[in-house]
Amino acid sequence: MKFYLSFVLLCFVGFLASAQTTTTKKQDSSKIVKTGTVKGIVIDATSRRPIQDVNITNLNQVVGAASNSKGEFELKAAAGDTLNFSFIGFKSVKVRVTNDWVNRIEKSTITLTELALALEEVVLNQLKLTGYLEIDIKQVVVNDNYRYRIPGLNSGYEVGKKQPGALSKVLGSIFNPLDFLYNTFSKKEKQMRKLKQMKQDDEIRRTLSERYDRDLLTALLQINKAELDEIVTQCNYSKEFIDSANDLQVLDAISECYEEYKILSKSRR
Repeated sequence: MKFYLSFVLLCFVGFLASAQTTTTKKQDSSKIVKTGTVKGIVIDATSRRPIQDVNITNLNQVVGAASNSKGEFELKAAAGDTLNFSFIGFKSVKVRVTNDWVNRIEKSTITLTELALALEEVVLNQLKLTGYLEIDIKQVVVNDNYRYRIPGLNSGYEVGKKQPGALSKVLGSIFNPLDFLYNTFSKKEKQMRKLKQMKQDDEIRRTLSERYDRDLLTALLQINKAELDEIVTQCNYSKEFIDSANDLQVLDAISECYEEYKILSKSRR
């Protein structure tokens, strides 16, 4: 009788151990992060037609792609990554990559909604030409921004239109450069490390060169537009530059400034 009870007990313990092992395997498999590529089609929410040249950017791995004439795209991604879809005239959307999307044969459908654009009234001032070059040329508005460049430093310092005190502002930044840049970048080191990756991806650079809305830049750097403008301002770029530069020019400006910060920070340590 004792032998029979012992045998039953051993079988019961073995069953529990087997069940626990199976449960553990299931839990472990659920934590596996798949990597590879994701495929999809981008369409217009209203017409249901595919959209060509939509910019798709993996915000985690900092790689980009564009949809083809059929709205199709393929991009390197891993489960947990966030993809940013943007196209001029449409509302940008962010989509999180799931395990079942990675390496799936079927294409996922991404829908973009068109923005309702309210155009402000634009007043055009017609130039009244006289035929005399000396007089007519004075009617043309010329951008007279000044950017100072100091020998030995990688970057220049732009102060906008020439005005009293402009050079003093530049010199103040130069004589205390590390503190000036430290206040700008020290709290955003994690985001700024993406700058180098952004500059190396040809698709992202092409996309940024065509944009002026800062939408993709703020998404990649995980900061808002006000913070982005403040960084460019603290790097001594003028308001005229901020208002007129495309997103690629802003990227290069911040990247140049950040590289200077790293060199100065390293030399002090």
